[in-house]
Amino acid sequence: MALPANAVEQSGLTPVKRPMRPIDLVHLAKQCLGDEALEYEILRLFDTTIATYLQRLGLASTVDELALNLHSIKGASAGVGAFGLADQAKAAEVELQAGRPLLPERLADLSMAAEEVRSFIARMLANEPA
Repeated sequence: MALPANAVEQSGLTPVKRPMRPIDLVHLAKQCLGDEALEYEILRLFDTTIATYLQRLGLASTVDELALNLHSIKGASAGVGAFGLADQAKAAEVELQAGRPLLPERLADLSMAAEEVRSFIARMLANEPA
């Protein structure tokens, strides 16, 4: 039987924190007004969008192209609830705006966050109801 929150605090037990999902599914459901079929369609589109913008980011040759692709990743990610990925893109965007170069480590972090999101989407789509 589960203990009430105040009982856990009084017992000295540390509550277990669940890992955060790469996409906030509550946010996505609100954005789609509870339409589950639309949620799956949005996830498919977002997966393609992120793959495209990451490829363009890797091919970008000017600061403007880098900024445009980072901004697009940030906005699309925030829209579906991929807040970790949006935060990574925003951090890179801020560094770029401050005149600092986009370091390979920053791009690696962004790519890793994107891969985590895309893997999560693949699992979600594999379990899509018929």
